[in-house]
Amino acid sequence: MGYPIMLNVANQSVLVVGGGKVAERKIYGLLEAKAKITVVAPTITTGIEQLAADKKLIWRQKTFSPDDMKEAWIVIAATNNRAVNEAVAKAAKPYQLINIVDDPERSNFHVPAVVRRGRLTIAISTGGASPTIARQIRRRLEELYDDDYGRYIDFLYECRQWILRHVRDEQKRKELFKAIADESFCKRGNWEEEFEQLLENAMKEEIRRKEE
Repeated sequence: MGYPIMLNVANQSVLVVGGGKVAERKIYGLLEAKAKITVVAPTITTGIEQLAADKKLIWRQKTFSPDDMKEAWIVIAATNNRAVNEAVAKAAKPYQLINIVDDPERSNFHVPAVVRRGRLTIAISTGGASPTIARQIRRRLEELYDDDYGRYIDFLYECRQWILRHVRDEQKRKELFKAIADESFCKRGNWEEEFEQLLENAMKEEIRRKEE
């Protein structure tokens, strides 16, 4: 079983070997995470070509060589050529994270199916048993957690920052965190008004306690 983690790859060097549709899908996910991407491939898809033209990644129009991996922290081999993918696996250093898309056993990390809703990220993995099942589960979760839920998570983040800055009482903090995370709070929809009411009630309670 793998050990699930969330990597901060912002401004980290990532090498993608291959320029086909599989590589393109990997690249879009990495761009979302703000990675610094270099693509090594003799040919690339129109989508990757446009990203290179927009300076969102670097394209080295060449076949793979071990020297391409020198600066990379993460390496993804996404070609349809088993020999090239094997060469990438052999060239990897112990400190590098490597994913060989057609050979999970040669990889030290795997990219799960992902649902993103604002700050919410849900990752689904079957440990290589069935990517198809992982995609099916992802589609169900996408229906369950829609864009509104993503906005709710973003709202919770802003509330949490405000509470941490302005509410000194630890117990009151916990009560507020619990209240805004309650399912009924989410479903009511008018989050800003509800939060203001919670704060008003908290202030009244504080005043009452001091008077006693």
